[in-house]
Amino acid sequence: MAIINRELIIDLAARYKLPAIYPFRFFAESGGLLAYGPDVADQYRRAAAYVDRILKGVKPGELPVEQSTKLDLILNVKTAKALGIEVPAQLLARADEVIE
Repeated sequence: MAIINRELIIDLAARYKLPAIYPFRFFAESGGLLAYGPDVADQYRRAAAYVDRILKGVKPGELPVEQSTKLDLILNVKTAKALGIEVPAQLLARADEVIE
């Protein structure tokens, strides 16, 4: 539901000057302040490896449940400026991507 209505959510956060952190990259790309969450492309690659193992005969019940190990931190500096937020240099340095 949040993904479908992300434009509305981002617009409301901006209107009320609320800094918000979102779970996926495309929220920051759409104007959200910050996104911190799993790298979806990495999850698809890992899922493909699972499918490969299953097709080679491994029983699905024998495969371990895995947690995301690669997380993305995306920062939208343009939105930060609009909200009047000064982004610390440490956060800028740690970001995987900075949107100007």
